[in-house]
Amino acid sequence: MKRTIDISIIKRYLLFVIGLFVASLGVAFSTKAGLGTSPVSAIPYSVSLINTSLSFGGWLNLLSMLQITVQVLILRKSCKYLEIIIQIVLAFIYGYMTNFSCFLISSIEVEGYFAKFFFMILSCFILALGIWIQLKGNVAMLPGEAMNRAISQVTGKKYENVKILFDVLYILISAGICLIWIGKLQGVREGSIIAALLVGTIIKWYNAIFEPRGRG
Repeated sequence: MKRTIDISIIKRYLLFVIGLFVASLGVAFSTKAGLGTSPVSAIPYSVSLINTSLSFGGWLNLLSMLQITVQVLILRKSCKYLEIIIQIVLAFIYGYMTNFSCFLISSIEVEGYFAKFFFMILSCFILALGIWIQLKGNVAMLPGEAMNRAISQVTGKKYENVKILFDVLYILISAGICLIWIGKLQGVREGSIIAALLVGTIIKWYNAIFEPRGRG
């Protein structure tokens, strides 16, 4: 029995790592498209343009710490602190994974709006797949997605709908930061808005396609 449980845990962690890497590929593809950063990255990127005391990754880590704090506050006694520790580690590791993913596709040339738009849509499907795989692993998630899940658990709202709501909120805040302090939209474009609306919907499609009917 113990051997079976150990194998099950290993499979779940393997699923999670695969999902994490796939999600980083999605971010890399959105960067290559150049039509706006992914919603969860929009605020840190915008702030890094204004305040250079920290790098983009540094501001992203700060946002992750805020998202982790929200989880602890709303989950309270049901909070899994081992998972919280894992998320803190992931907040730093994920940046390196994303850099590696960007390196993998660095030789690809994307010219013309149609090609950029195609890459942007493709990035949404890849990112959604990565998040969906992480959910199936059910081990840990990146802080932003884990916060969405925690809010979903507490409020009873569907995870996908919570994600769409917060993605749109990230875009609006980022756009406000750029317009007020820079005077123009930078790092937030139509791709960011489409991703905010589309990724959660694609996750629903993955659930409908791969989950057996009648489950939960």
